[in-house]
Amino acid sequence: MPTERKTVFEICAGAGGQALGLHQAGFESVGAVEIDSSACSTLRLNQPRWRVLETDVRNINGRDFAGVDLFAGGVPCPPFSIAGRQLGSNDERDLFPEALRLIEEIKPRAILLENVAGFAAKKFTDYRRALFAKLERLGYRADFRIIQASALGVPQLRPRFVLVAMHEKDFAGFFWEFVQLRPKTVGETLADLMAERGWAGAMSWAARAKDIAPTLVGGSKKHGGPDLGPTRAKKQWMGLGVDGMGIANEAPGPEFPAGGNPRLTIRMAARIQGFPDSWEFSGKKTAAYRQIGNAFPPPVSRFVGSRILGAFDRAIVADQYSEANSRQFALLEPKPKTRPSNAAKKRFEKTPDRILAWKYRANCRKRRTSTSRKLGL
Repeated sequence: MPTERKTVFEICAGAGGQALGLHQAGFESVGAVEIDSSACSTLRLNQPRWRVLETDVRNINGRDFAGVDLFAGGVPCPPFSIAGRQLGSNDERDLFPEALRLIEEIKPRAILLENVAGFAAKKFTDYRRALFAKLERLGYRADFRIIQASALGVPQLRPRFVLVAMHEKDFAGFFWEFVQLRPKTVGETLADLMAERGWAGAMSWAARAKDIAPTLVGGSKKHGGPDLGPTRAKKQWMGLGVDGMGIANEAPGPEFPAGGNPRLTIRMAARIQGFPDSWEFSGKKTAAYRQIGNAFPPPVSRFVGSRILGAFDRAIVADQYSEANSRQFALLEPKPKTRPSNAAKKRFEKTPDRILAWKYRANCRKRRTSTSRKLGL
């Protein structure tokens, strides 16, 4: 098996949730693009050796990173989030077209893009088809899943849209299936942090907080602040014994009522998101919480990154086997293999998780919709 670390170039890196997970999986970062200065400071603080590019993605020339193994990105989610107006391609924050431009310039071996689960909604079907069609034209086979972070041990209800694309040879060795883990409850996750300043009610609180957390919402510079989300989310947090109206500067102390409902600290929110306690966040409380709430949970990123590396390794093994096999059995197979019929191809390609753009290819060629034009079709 290869031992060298594969390279990754990432856009919209944020506080490093995806970057950290990919690093843990075995990738070596050659560049991380982020426009937010506080998030860039966080990346530099935790990984001084990483090349952090504090700029707009639109300013990046992909040819400077040509040939990396993985192109990754968590493009802004507000255009597709149910918490927003869901403007999709009409939202100025939609960076999928820029991601496609960079992919075309870089020509990576694999692609990883993540977004909110809302991107899989029926409303964005045409947009997804255009996206998949463009990736197919660039030579990639793509697939996506809605991955629930809690299924990978993250103590939070956080479904994410995850897209992986590779060349056909590599994709043959990629698979999504995994054995689900039992996540810790909020109480199990935060008991020690709640008790660190001597709060007498920490253990009884932990017993009450016996479920996983709702999705952390970081908000954006246009909307949102240092609280735990909209009214519905705050009610869910209250059911866990947490005051969701704000973020605390420190854990509750001896003076805090034993039966009270404490607020989370930045460190507590980060642990719920799957960050290790060693990962520090730069900026004031609002900026730090926004970085955490908008992050891709590192354990989920690590899982997907590991599966991509596994596909690379299996492709190498398959190549070696095919080469040896063709030499060894050349004389035993005088006739070429029969090609599958068109009907067989259609049955194979019509499975739900194959490239979504397949049956819409003809329409995409006949008419150029506004979405298709924006994505560069």
